[in-house]
Amino acid sequence: MEKINIMINGLPGNVASKMAQFAIADERFNVIPFSLTGQEIESKTQTIDSISFELVKPDTRDKKIQDIKSWFASFIAIDYTHPLAVNSNALFYTQNQIPFVMGTTGGDREQLEQLVKNSLTPAVIAPNMAKQIVGFQAMMEYAANTFPNLFEGYTLNVVESHQKDKADTSGTARAMVRYFNKLGTDFDVNDIQMVRDPELQEKEWKIPKEHLTGHGWHTYTLIAKDGSAFFEFKHNINGRDIYVSGTFDAVIFLNDKLAEPDRSKKLYTMIDVLNRA
Repeated sequence: MEKINIMINGLPGNVASKMAQFAIADERFNVIPFSLTGQEIESKTQTIDSISFELVKPDTRDKKIQDIKSWFASFIAIDYTHPLAVNSNALFYTQNQIPFVMGTTGGDREQLEQLVKNSLTPAVIAPNMAKQIVGFQAMMEYAANTFPNLFEGYTLNVVESHQKDKADTSGTARAMVRYFNKLGTDFDVNDIQMVRDPELQEKEWKIPKEHLTGHGWHTYTLIAKDGSAFFEFKHNINGRDIYVSGTFDAVIFLNDKLAEPDRSKKLYTMIDVLNRA
């Protein structure tokens, strides 16, 4: 199998660094030694294992991407950057016809999806790349479509905990709220409780200390109006390894799509990836 060229964007961020570490050791991929980064990043390079990555900032990326494309005829970008960069990065990929896997949350998601649909550039976009969580979301979506208003009259409470440097509300939690509301609750996504205090996470949530810098714990609680019934759904993830596997599956999926003669569809989700697995 010919190796797939990938460009991992978001270094020196933690998730992008983890992706690079695993990808370098993965025989399916050839990791391009460049990474899009934020204008505020002072470092010019980052070394991970055997590769020194040149960090490419927004003010130089238009010129640099032309050089990269001349050196690598084709490649797939993996985006784990910053929520504020989601839409501008997607515009950059589509303008330069770079297929991409977007694991970054935040941004204007409706605008993001419409951009890809109207472009010539296929992409896999998902607020969560963990296959098991995506499967859980699919089950909830099925329930919402099959049993609408099942929890009508129930009160929903949503609490999510992530590392303190996660800037936005969990995209997974937002998606889950849509399903619960279709099931009959009336919950505003702005009421999702975000926990970002490491001391609180360790002492009250009992999150292992070694995972305070990288975790995603979610709890969804449903309580009947008279208090006679209580339902609770949880998914707690420590570390970032679970997202690597799903992201790499998305890359393989997108690479296969690029080889198909019919490339009319441009926007894919992790559900599409799971259906092909």
